[in-house]
Amino acid sequence: MNGPDSAAVKKYLLSLQSSICERLAAIDGTESFRTDSWDRPAGGGGVSRVIENGRVFEKGGVNFSHVTGDQMPPSATAHRPDLAGAPWEAMGVSLVLHPLNPYVPTSHANVRFFIATPANAEPVWWFGGGFDLTPYYGFKEDCVGWHKVAKQACAPFGDDVYPRYKRWCDEYFHIRHRQEPRGVGGLFYDDLNTGNFQQDFAFMQSVGDSFVEAYAPIVERRLDTPYGERERDFQLYRRGRYVEFNLVYDRGTLFGLQSGGRTESILMSMPPMARWDYDRQAEPGSPEAELTDYFLQDRDWLAEEAPE
Repeated sequence: MNGPDSAAVKKYLLSLQSSICERLAAIDGTESFRTDSWDRPAGGGGVSRVIENGRVFEKGGVNFSHVTGDQMPPSATAHRPDLAGAPWEAMGVSLVLHPLNPYVPTSHANVRFFIATPANAEPVWWFGGGFDLTPYYGFKEDCVGWHKVAKQACAPFGDDVYPRYKRWCDEYFHIRHRQEPRGVGGLFYDDLNTGNFQQDFAFMQSVGDSFVEAYAPIVERRLDTPYGERERDFQLYRRGRYVEFNLVYDRGTLFGLQSGGRTESILMSMPPMARWDYDRQAEPGSPEAELTDYFLQDRDWLAEEAPE
């Protein structure tokens, strides 16, 4: 077994934040990410990088945080009660992007590292993260391409890794009170500790590095698609689902709030505008109905044939 190297993880995460922001700002072309550094009174801090009112991105944030504490919050010890009361350290990059054009999907990604030090015991550490895609108007080509990159990121680490973490993503990003998926999935993993720190760290880097390679082609393909009030109205309605998931189920949001994190950075994932309608029903056969009837299903997208 080889021990964890927090400094190496932090260096990578800061580099990842910068590279993602540079790529996305180049795609937007009109707005750049503004930087907001912050300190956490209870220990640690971070750097929030936010883009707003751009040509492509109505709102987006790419956050780095490195926080510490004397006692793990309940959201982190729900499955690890042995760590209750242990000093801890957490670092990660988390991002959410809400494009303006309804034909460009919202997307989320996160890679993180936790380490806790129980009294009179060896440090306990693990990695977690993943990425997922939330379209408002679905395209097979986008879904297939997204999952191809996800599978490629997992391939060096075993044939079973992609199907396992793809299934975990489908199960995790599920709005249970709506009985529907949040989007078309991707990857999700947590509590990753094989005993080989370098291997697990390499997997984290593969996931982190592959996000923009999966997302950028979709954005570039859809950003100039014409749309009107109908599409915009539907986008805002579906954004409401995103808000519901983040505030009710998302582990990162709960961890941040319970650990006394910076509220502005935690709630950066919220869209700038959203709406809720009572018992809204899409017209049968419409593109809006197709979203839930076809795309928001737990599909094996790599078994689907992409259109010409």
